[in-house]
Amino acid sequence: MKVLISLSSFGAAETGRHGQLWCTDLAQQAGADGVEVRGELLRDAATELPALAGRAAVYSSPEGLWTAQGELDEAALARGVQAAQVLRAPRLKMSIGGFGATLPTSHASLQRLQALLQAAPQVELVIENDQTATAGTLAAMQAFFAAQAQAGLGLGMTFDMGNWHWQGECPLQAAQALAPYVRYVHCKGVQRLPAKWVAVPLADSVAPWRAVLRALPADVPHAIEYPLVGDDLVAVTREQVAFIRAAREAA
Repeated sequence: MKVLISLSSFGAAETGRHGQLWCTDLAQQAGADGVEVRGELLRDAATELPALAGRAAVYSSPEGLWTAQGELDEAALARGVQAAQVLRAPRLKMSIGGFGATLPTSHASLQRLQALLQAAPQVELVIENDQTATAGTLAAMQAFFAAQAQAGLGLGMTFDMGNWHWQGECPLQAAQALAPYVRYVHCKGVQRLPAKWVAVPLADSVAPWRAVLRALPADVPHAIEYPLVGDDLVAVTREQVAFIRAAREAA
């Protein structure tokens, strides 16, 4: 089981100050097996992506696959695929955006999506549950994966353990329902502040993270996606990488 670092874990300020190549070097020093490059944190994609080529396991696109009107956003997909190809990253992570289970346009575009993905076979698309009502609830995810399976796509899922809370969903119920599709796990603990949920290390989480891990496949990559903060970032990151490995083995 590989442990990755989502580079957003170092925070927008730190990543913006040093760049994702610097963060990737740090992750490697800390013993991580790879990184997830974040599209929303790129300062200059034209120079940063080539510099990171061969170093990333996943490219995370901040764009949704479908527009708010339920139409396939081919341009967004093309941007994500191109970035993954420049990185030589085998996986592209996106959310479904405005895919509508009851919208004929959404369903009709699944065949088009299949054709576009077949034209870029070196990049595997994995779908993440985000923090929105259209792409972050169990009902939305189940409807999408049922539709894509019926269309013959065979897409896998990035299961974010923490994002479910933003929509009031139970992560354990989601894990039990969606485990067959899961090919990548975002390890994210959560705590509730008066006005919002926040991401925290698993050890500090109020969620049943051990039970969620037990419900998910053990042989897929697991990425840290919670704040990594401290005076010695390498030591902090190394500790958390070891924690994730031990937690997965114990589960």
